[in-house]
Order: sequence, then structure tokens, then C-alpha cells
Amino acid sequence: MSEKLPKGVATVAQLAQFDAVIDARAPAEFAEDRLPGAISMPVLNDEERARVGTLYKQVSVFEAKKLGAALVSKNIAHHIEERLLDKPKSWRPLVYCWRGGQRSGAFTHILREIGWDAHRIQGGYKNWRQHVIEQLVLLPSRLKFRVVTGATGSGKSRLLEALSTQGAQVLHLEEIAVHKGSVLGNLPGQPQPAQKGFESQLLAALSALDPTRPVFVEAESRKIGRLQLPDQLLEAIRGAPGLRIEAPLRARVDFLLCDYDYAVADPAWLVERLGHLKGLQSNEILERWKSLIAARDFPVLVAELLTLHYDPLYQRSQAHNYDSFAAATRYATDRLDASALDRLAAEILATSA
Repeated sequence: MSEKLPKGVATVAQLAQFDAVIDARAPAEFAEDRLPGAISMPVLNDEERARVGTLYKQVSVFEAKKLGAALVSKNIAHHIEERLLDKPKSWRPLVYCWRGGQRSGAFTHILREIGWDAHRIQGGYKNWRQHVIEQLVLLPSRLKFRVVTGATGSGKSRLLEALSTQGAQVLHLEEIAVHKGSVLGNLPGQPQPAQKGFESQLLAALSALDPTRPVFVEAESRKIGRLQLPDQLLEAIRGAPGLRIEAPLRARVDFLLCDYDYAVADPAWLVERLGHLKGLQSNEILERWKSLIAARDFPVLVAELLTLHYDPLYQRSQAHNYDSFAAATRYATDRLDASALDRLAAEILATSA
């Protein structure tokens, strides 16, 4: 028998019952991770939170509570005046803070006093985080993954997008991670999310998938940039049946020159990123690649990166980590432009139905 909750308190399982989810934590906490669709309305900003915390530790709990109450009251009043005056009486907000305690409690109390049916989340963000961890253990094994493999530059991510456009279910891990998964994978001006935020987005993506239909996903390493895939998800992907794109070196070079056009446009950034291969490639090879960048001979550079670094690495990694690598269904293409990948996606869907 489930425990009866106090009035004005809800669980993370009841998110869909509310019109809005309000994050009452400080902006830095919100930036790291938040509940799906949450709106930031901090009752203490980062500086105020630090001030109250310092007072709590160095002076007294009473002095900290006095300052906290003044700041919280001021900030809640600001949010109501600036963002909530247009809400009807029927509006139902759900509020949370770190533990579901004083910050969300104060906000919820005032909203309820006004007349809205506001609730706070039992246990706050900490309960949400526990929910994410538990679900990321359970959900992957319920899905029917199909793993897209192929040498670096085979257009795997673009193929996923083509499959999605044609109605297939896709889990695009590199899109969620905001990274292309290689030493050159950082996207200019687009930082990766924090690990906790990445996992919350993963849960949202996994929860939206139909377990009765196949889910296409790219064969990934354990880490995408600085983010780590959950163990159970990686295990489910690595054990799933696969398909392999086979394209000639020329087509892969042409594809990468287009897909990494931002790298070609910034030689200094490219040299810096290739510096991360020190120890994996000889100093002579790295110097040669720097000279190719200086000469802007990018086709030769990309071809050598593939044949000397990425192809051997990919072959070893996939053969070792993916059960289906050797037996994967092969799909050959001599081009990797958008129309060719659209045709390849149609062929895959036709033959895997």
C-alpha cells in the first residue's frame, strides 16, 4: 500500500499532472541538471545562496534564516509579479528545490495561499536524480536496438537523421551529448551538458521510445567527449544486432570535409585538437599533419587521419566491443551525400522490416 502524501506534496511519477514545473534552486544548480521542461525561478540566486550558507556556518542558524526569509520573499514576489500574474486560478504548478524542503516549501505555500493548486516534489531534485539512475538501469534492456556501424566518416550520424525522417525510431546519442565522438568532435560554441543533465536527457529520449519497434543507434565508445554512457545502455547496444555502412575512402574524405567544415575553416583549432593524439601517433606523423594543415591540403590530411589513425582504432574497438560487428548486415554505397544517405536509409528500412 503506497504511503499517503501530505497535502500539497507530489512525487516525480506525477509530473504529467501539472501545468508547469518550477525549479526553485539557484541558477548554477539549474544549469547542471533539471527536470524535463522545468522553468528556472530561483528563490535565491547563486550569490544569495552563498551568503546565506556562509551566515549559517559562521554566525548562526537564526541569522541565516532571517536573511534567507527576506531574500526568498523578495524573489518569490518578483517571480509572481513578472511571470505569474497572467495565470488562471485553474493553473497547477509543481515546485521543487534540492531536497523538497524550505526553498520549494516557501514558494509552494505562497502559491497555494494565492489560490493555485501548487504542489512541491517530495524529496526534491534528489528524488528525481534517484529516479533517473534507476530508470537508466531498467529501460535499455526493454528496447530492440539495431546498431549502425561503419568506419569513421561513413555518415552514421547523418544516416540516423535520414532514418528518423523516414519514420524510424532513433536514439541519437551524439546529438544529446552535443559532440561528434572523436578528438575533433567538439562543436564550436556548443558546450556539452553536464553528466547529470546528459543522463536526464537520455532518460527523456529512452522514455519516448516504443519498445515494440526497433531503435536505430550508432555504435559508440564508452565516452562521447567528456560524457560517459550509462553501463546498462552501453551493454544493451553492444549486444544488439547490427548493420554496417561500407563506403570507399574517397567518399568518406569528401563527407568529412563537409561535415567538419568548421575545423577546416579554423586551422589553429585543428592543430590544437590534433595535439591530443600525441602519444598515439609519432612526432613525425604529427608534424607532417601540421604541415598539411599549414598548406591547407585538407583532403590528404583527412585521408591520412583515416588510414593511419581512425580506421585501425575503429576496427579494433568494434571487433572487441560489439558482438554483432562481424555478422552485421552490410550496406554498400559509393557516395555519402544527403541523397545517397536517404536512399541508404530507405534500403535499410525495406530490408529490415
